[in-house]
Amino acid sequence: MHGLLDTPAVFDGLKRELRGRRHPLLTPALPLRLGRTPIPEVAEQLGGHIEAAFGLHDPIDLLGFSMGGVIARCWLHWFGGHRRIRRFISVGSPQQGTITAQPWPQTLFKGISDLRFGSSLLRSLNSDLDRLAQIECLSFYSALDLVVMPGWRAVLPIGRRTMLPVLTHPQLMRDRAALQPIVRELLRP
Repeated sequence: MHGLLDTPAVFDGLKRELRGRRHPLLTPALPLRLGRTPIPEVAEQLGGHIEAAFGLHDPIDLLGFSMGGVIARCWLHWFGGHRRIRRFISVGSPQQGTITAQPWPQTLFKGISDLRFGSSLLRSLNSDLDRLAQIECLSFYSALDLVVMPGWRAVLPIGRRTMLPVLTHPQLMRDRAALQPIVRELLRP
């Protein structure tokens, strides 16, 4: 799942690095509407795309970048995704909130305000870790990320955490030094 200002094209570099070694891939475009759509609403739509592409029961690996990681986590948490996910990879996702979401008015930008420190959405997700504990969880992040600030908050509350050797948020999905460790995880059985 892509992030706030991204399109599925954000994963083009990752697809090139995978060199056809991982199929099928689903990279849906969902209507984030510049952060106005509430994250749970987008998560439910993500579930529809996953079911259409892979049926109801096939196990999958799930990767979310930036806001897309929180959307993916909502799908696995509230819409049954935890029953079929083998591995959840969160890349630069504000799983613990971000300071950059603080100034946005909740009435206009519900999706962005869901990413605030202590938002009701993040409190709810982080208060019940049972579903996450059932699957393998990995977090990749940049210490100097200027979108998810501070960068160390871009991690899931459980699972392995890997700091990638890049300086900016977009480099997490564009720089080869960041993509190679992600590809290794995606190709691991």
